[in-house]
Amino acid sequence: MKQLLILSGKGGTGKTTIASAFIKLSKAKAYADCDVDAPNLHLITKQSVEPRKRDYYGMAKADIDPESCIECDQCRQNCRFDAISIDKIYKVEPFACEGCGVCQLVCPTQAISLKPAVAGELELYVGEEEVFSTAQLKMGSGTSGMLVTEVKKQLKDAGAFANLAIIDGSPGIGCPVIASLSGVDMVLIVAEPSISGISDMDRIIKTAAKFGTKIAICINKFDTNMENTKKIEELCKEQGLAFMGKIPFDSKAVEAINNGQTIVDIDCISGAAVKTVYSRTMELLFKEARG
Repeated sequence: MKQLLILSGKGGTGKTTIASAFIKLSKAKAYADCDVDAPNLHLITKQSVEPRKRDYYGMAKADIDPESCIECDQCRQNCRFDAISIDKIYKVEPFACEGCGVCQLVCPTQAISLKPAVAGELELYVGEEEVFSTAQLKMGSGTSGMLVTEVKKQLKDAGAFANLAIIDGSPGIGCPVIASLSGVDMVLIVAEPSISGISDMDRIIKTAAKFGTKIAICINKFDTNMENTKKIEELCKEQGLAFMGKIPFDSKAVEAINNGQTIVDIDCISGAAVKTVYSRTMELLFKEARG
């Protein structure tokens, strides 16, 4: 299975719009949404089957047994995160607890234990010839990178029959992006021609380069600032990065997404442009795979 990861340095560039178009154009049999903080690929790629759901357990959290607790206050005094409070009984605030285990260590009656806490929910849609893997991180959880790894693992296991997997990653350069980059064959970075867009694009290029991953660039909404579009093209030439093409701003694209469609489901200028970007990307991906 060849894995194509689609990323952007910042949110709002149109990364998921392009990812959904690629899934439709390639008739992908395996794809994933690794933006576990705010997954939305499922809104466009409608599924005909119910997902297989399972809890994802992240770091352990402290739990106090009120029957064994003698209210010595050692746990509360030694908790540097102020996660333990008293409301008739001693209790742990799960959002504040970091699972360090100090409270368990200082408890004289062994009333405190560390228990695995649910950090998110994994979902796997398995159709007759199609697999879609995604997840939703629980609010306040800090294990997004580990959850992304699980999303990719279940995609690979269930979609082993597919020759191509398209992965919609997270914006930015944080833990979920780093986990998404691991093991992929190529990353397509969706840039936008704005000052912040160029700055964030540069950061994601540097991040991807550390993994030795093949990098390609495309520009979305290129005609909103031609000067910055030219700067991005020049940057690609200077750094020897493969440039896949430009997609114009298109009000019909907004209408399509709001209707739960991809931009290649309707007749529009952005849909026509993304087909060119898709063709160039696939040619480069499989050329690299053969090499």
